[in-house]
Amino acid sequence: MKKIALAALLLMISTCAFAQDYVGRYDVFAGYSYLGSPKINLSQRGVNIQVGYNMTRWLAMGFDYSNEDGRGTLVPDELKQPYYGMVEGLILEGQGGLLTGYGVPTLPANYNAYVPFSARTQTFAAGPQLVFRNVPFFKKHKVGFFLHPSLGAIHEHINLEAHDAFTGFVMEELVLGGVLQTTHPSDTTYFYGLGGGIEFNATKHMHLRTDVEFVHVNLFSGLLADSRNSVRVSIGPTFNFGKNVKK
Repeated sequence: MKKIALAALLLMISTCAFAQDYVGRYDVFAGYSYLGSPKINLSQRGVNIQVGYNMTRWLAMGFDYSNEDGRGTLVPDELKQPYYGMVEGLILEGQGGLLTGYGVPTLPANYNAYVPFSARTQTFAAGPQLVFRNVPFFKKHKVGFFLHPSLGAIHEHINLEAHDAFTGFVMEELVLGGVLQTTHPSDTTYFYGLGGGIEFNATKHMHLRTDVEFVHVNLFSGLLADSRNSVRVSIGPTFNFGKNVKK
C-alpha cells in the first residue's frame, strides 16, 4: 500500500513539473460569466467561450464570445433630451389627474417612474494576449497571469416591461412618437476596454482561469443620454493541447 501511495505521489510530482513546462499550441476555455452594468442596474449571467492560439510562450491570439441574460431598471434620468423632459412632463400631468382619460390613475406626489426590463447581451471580440508565466514565487506554484485589450462588437436585445398603467402609457407614447420602433428593441455597436486574469495549472492539459474585463459601451445611443461602463467576470477550465511551444 505504501509503495502504491509513493508511486502515485511521484507520478503527481512529475506530472505537475511537466505541466509547468508544457505550453500547448491551442487553448479552449468555457466557463461561467457575470456581466454587470451598475449605471442601469443591469446584472446578467451566462457563458463565456475563448479560443486561443499560442504564437509564443508569452504571446497569444484569440477569439472571445459571451452570452448573458439578466434584468435591469430604466429611470427617466437615463433618457436623453427631449425624451427625459417628455416623461417628466407626463409625470406632472399624471399627478394632476390629467391622464385619467387614458386609463392612468392620479399619480401620488412622490411618484418615481421606472421601467424594468430583461436583456440578452452577446459579445464578440478578437485580439492579442500577453502571458506572464515566469513570475518569481508564482512560477513554482504553477500560476500564470495574462493581460489583453478588450475590443469587439456587442449586441443587446431588451424587453421593456410596464409595471403599472403610467409606465405602460409612456411606453406607448414613445412608440407612437417614433422614439422606439418596438418595446423589444435591439442594438449593435462596439465596445473597448482592458482585461486580464490569473490561471492555475491544475494538470498538464487543464488549467483553471479567472478573467476580469472592464469595458465601455454606448448601446441605444438614440434613447439613452450616456454611455455606460460594464465589468465581466468569467471563471472556468481551460484545456491546453497541441505541440509544445518552446519559445
